[in-house]
Amino acid sequence: MSRSVIQFGTSRFLQAHADLMLSEARDAGQDVGPVTVVETTGSPASRARVAAFAMGQSFPVRIRGLDKGVPLDETRQVRIVATGLSAREDPDATRAGFIDAAFVISNTGDKGYEIPARTEPTLEGWSSFPELLTALLRGRFQAGGAPITILPCELISRNGDTLRSIVLDLAARENDCQAFSDWIAERCLFINTLVDRIVSEPIDPIGAVAEPYALWVLEDQPGLTAPCDHEQIQVVPDLAPFERKKLFILNLAHTLLAQRWLSSGSPQGLTVRDAMAAVQISGWLDSIMREEVLPLFPASYGAEAYWAQCRERFSNPFLDHRLADIAQNHAAKIERRAGGFLDWVMAENGSRAACPRLRAAFEVA
Repeated sequence: MSRSVIQFGTSRFLQAHADLMLSEARDAGQDVGPVTVVETTGSPASRARVAAFAMGQSFPVRIRGLDKGVPLDETRQVRIVATGLSAREDPDATRAGFIDAAFVISNTGDKGYEIPARTEPTLEGWSSFPELLTALLRGRFQAGGAPITILPCELISRNGDTLRSIVLDLAARENDCQAFSDWIAERCLFINTLVDRIVSEPIDPIGAVAEPYALWVLEDQPGLTAPCDHEQIQVVPDLAPFERKKLFILNLAHTLLAQRWLSSGSPQGLTVRDAMAAVQISGWLDSIMREEVLPLFPASYGAEAYWAQCRERFSNPFLDHRLADIAQNHAAKIERRAGGFLDWVMAENGSRAACPRLRAAFEVA
């Protein structure tokens, strides 16, 4: 059976995350791939990357950062991408690649699941990724309906469930036969996933610079087989603990640093690394996390170990992660990260968490 992958999205994140993991697994002898990369936006940048992917050559991913305290700076080659296509310009080839694939990977941006008021899920009329996916699934169903596993990598909570619901709704809107809807529900696995890796720079025309840390978590369901075995891929029964650690430890710590930067009038170009090198700032952050945040996580979450990883990532000597960038949409991030953490603790424990310094940092009641 084919183990090929069709990937919607040309981003440097996917190049340095899923593509690199799949390529390393294949290099280790596993039956993985090949990968076909499909661009869906029509932007000049996407079209240029697809043209490079279409050449079928390897591309570099440079890994730069700290690995267990040791500086790492090495270049790895991704050799698994066979070709690149444009969904608009190459609809027949896209349909054929989709019918042959065993796995779908997508990373179509923050608004990737938005659909227009008037939908047309056909290969000629689609204007959003869910419409395109529905059209391709219909073609696969008509071609015999082999099972397929869909691994969305968009930063949307319960991304698999969300995408599945949209696709089923689109199928119903277009008055498709019930058999098609039943096939989507019963034969297509939409997996909830969580992805994490800081990818800091592109390498032109394709390739990227990324940190050593990477994580790709797949929430298990009956029938799921991961696209490969890799030390940075985990199949777990419940995604929620991983989502909470990322949101309420890593993301919350970033927002605390951004708040400190906004309140203190620090230099415009201050980076996360600079802040962690300043003992007064890193000590303040560490005390809030260790004394007020981490103790409220269940022991099974491994919050202390995760925070140690975060601190190492924050101190990456090669990464210029500006606090001014983290501070964008700051009010919404405070509500989701600090407010969300306090709400979660209240729901879990049935009591209000004190967290005086955390509340004071954001003036949260």
